Amino acid sequence: MKKVLVTGGLGFIGSHTVVELQNEGFEVVIVDNLSNSSENVLDGIIAITGKKPVFENFDLRDKPKVVEFFAKHHDIAGVIHFAASKAVGESVENPLLYYENNLGVLVYILQELQKKGESNFIFSSSCTVYGQADTMPITEDAPVKPAESPYGNTKQVGEEIIRDTCKVNPGLAAIALRYFNPIGAHPTVEIGELPIGVPQNLLPFITQTGIGMREQLSVFGDDYPTPDGTCIRDYIHVVDLAKAHVAALQRLLTAKNDTNFEVFNLGTGTGSSVLEVIQSFERVSGEKLNYRIAPRREGDVIQAYADTAKANEVLGWKAASTLDDAMESAWNWEKKIRKGKEKTMA
Repeated sequence: MKKVLVTGGLGFIGSHTVVELQNEGFEVVIVDNLSNSSENVLDGIIAITGKKPVFENFDLRDKPKVVEFFAKHHDIAGVIHFAASKAVGESVENPLLYYENNLGVLVYILQELQKKGESNFIFSSSCTVYGQADTMPITEDAPVKPAESPYGNTKQVGEEIIRDTCKVNPGLAAIALRYFNPIGAHPTVEIGELPIGVPQNLLPFITQTGIGMREQLSVFGDDYPTPDGTCIRDYIHVVDLAKAHVAALQRLLTAKNDTNFEVFNLGTGTGSSVLEVIQSFERVSGEKLNYRIAPRREGDVIQAYADTAKANEVLGWKAASTLDDAMESAWNWEKKIRKGKEKTMA
């Protein structure tokens, strides 16, 4: 049984990936400092898989602890790196926090993997590296545009750091996975997205508005050059996304990679507008959503959806769930956590 480190493994995408890894027989070690997650997520992982991953609670910015961790877990076969700050707005307000957390930590981990000789690394990247792409759908060969935010820049620079490290370390094999828009929750509703404070993403804002936690959803702009005037994104079910990480890791472990640094887009290949996402919510929930059209938001790209041919053919992975499937799981999750909060307040 191969041992895998999942940094940020109690977060939204990390926890779903831990489930898929354990389902495939991997031994998982999670490192998470709980800055944007909860230790209770472990209970959900155990409930789904029947197995408890090893959990170490520390901040990966603490370099001596990173060194100590890798000395203790010298038999790690692969690392899946999710631990990063991810709010675009916050990154604009506090860029140094983002550069320290997202790039410093990456450097510390790669330094330890470099010592090992043979190692495998999966990087959580983002379609933000493409900016407003010139053509749709977006292929992996699309030019990387100047970043719109420090967050986006950390993903671009992060990929460059990995690429440069791989060039001089033939024993290090890495894959950068450029996500489009992860949504949904595990079908068991044992784990899902737990945004702290006001959600930064559309889906939790929709479900929180639908359940009455938020008074109204703002749709930023309806005058874009799209069929209904609202922005278009590629929404991928988080379970599909998690399975792609397992496929990427197995590609490296079986030495099927063509080069020691590869990049894959992860999406459905279909773009959905904000209004289409709202219609999906209304369809699966039976609720009317209170929303209003607001002015455009600075920095929003008009449309972004993936060309998934490379991931489908080379990685042997394909998104299986529809927008409605993902929306239904997100709505069921919202109802569950709302019920849990009502119980604790009673």
